[in-house]
Amino acid sequence: MGSNPDVRRGTRHAQHVVAMPKLDSVLETSLYVDDLDRAARFYGEVLGLKALTSDQRFHAYDVGGRSVLLIFRRGFTLETVRMPGGTIPPHDGHGPLHIAFAISRDELAEWEARLAAHGIAIEGRTKWSRGGESVYFRDPDGHLLELATPGLWAIY
Repeated sequence: MGSNPDVRRGTRHAQHVVAMPKLDSVLETSLYVDDLDRAARFYGEVLGLKALTSDQRFHAYDVGGRSVLLIFRRGFTLETVRMPGGTIPPHDGHGPLHIAFAISRDELAEWEARLAAHGIAIEGRTKWSRGGESVYFRDPDGHLLELATPGLWAIY
């Protein structure tokens, strides 16, 4: 796209003609795992996430009543999924990914105790310049998870 002047001109033109619609939030976040049952135990039992739906390909979890964490079995979403209402294009992921969960400042110690009770090591800690704190740990597939208190970002 960068080398074609007609495409660049069309993009500039489109920015002036069409108003920028707004994005409200991130609704879904996806992680890909090798063992779906093991991941379900971790996210359900250790993190206490409520399951919304599942099948042989994935589990969907409610995160704070505002977003959904999708845990997909690696390699099981490489083909288009056809449903009565439409299709979902293929997707997949490899390697250790990162997601952060927002928590209240007064629950940080409780979360640390819960992780310790489940034998989950805290790999890192950060005190942010805005006053927030983060702790980092891994899920069974090596994804880096973060628990973050307010004061991490200008918006949080």
